[in-house]
Amino acid sequence: MKGKTTMTVIIGLICVVLVSVMFMQFKTISRIDITALENMQEKDLRNEINTSKTKYEDKVKELEDINLKIAEFNENADNNRKISELLTNELDQLKALAGLKSVSGSGVVVRLEDRQNSKVYANNLLELVNELKLAGAEAISINGERIVYDSYISDVGGEFITINGERIVSPYEVKAIGNPTYLESGLSKKQYGYIDKQKIEYNITVTLERKNNITINEYTGDLNFKSARSINS
Repeated sequence: MKGKTTMTVIIGLICVVLVSVMFMQFKTISRIDITALENMQEKDLRNEINTSKTKYEDKVKELEDINLKIAEFNENADNNRKISELLTNELDQLKALAGLKSVSGSGVVVRLEDRQNSKVYANNLLELVNELKLAGAEAISINGERIVYDSYISDVGGEFITINGERIVSPYEVKAIGNPTYLESGLSKKQYGYIDKQKIEYNITVTLERKNNITINEYTGDLNFKSARSINS
């Protein structure tokens, strides 16, 4: 009985994590820059609406898949071997989401490079990471450094940039795995897109390339809460 109770608790926790991730993605989709939409041309606006509609439908499908997984857990609650297999698979997926496993897939590669009269700073990379996440990126790395929930990107003396405490220098290669169409359109909007902004406002060289097979290595640092503590229910 104790073992069954423990298994039920573990299943419940995994279900909570999966649903929480899903709702965070829904929240990301709902964030729309109203000012940018008002200034878009009709064609761009129509494309943006179609892209948002497709993203929403994809997330609805993912939520349905999660509900099917939860139902599968419940149906096999008394089958320890089957539950063990399901838990192993879900643990692998959660590790990938947390950045603790190497992953591969299609996506985009964005390169930023210092120029003679302009320089890439941490804020330029941080804005890029946020835009990629908003466009649905599932995994991101910068010059081989995996971006995870507590990654920090900072300038050091205006001379170089550090990510997770590691020094990186120009050129900066940012890999992102996700739907290439979403990622590219999220960065390439006319007038208000990330790429145009970097070129016009900061005079930074930016290139974007779609790729079918991108590999992003796992995060090798420690993922530990330093201040937060779990609350026992």
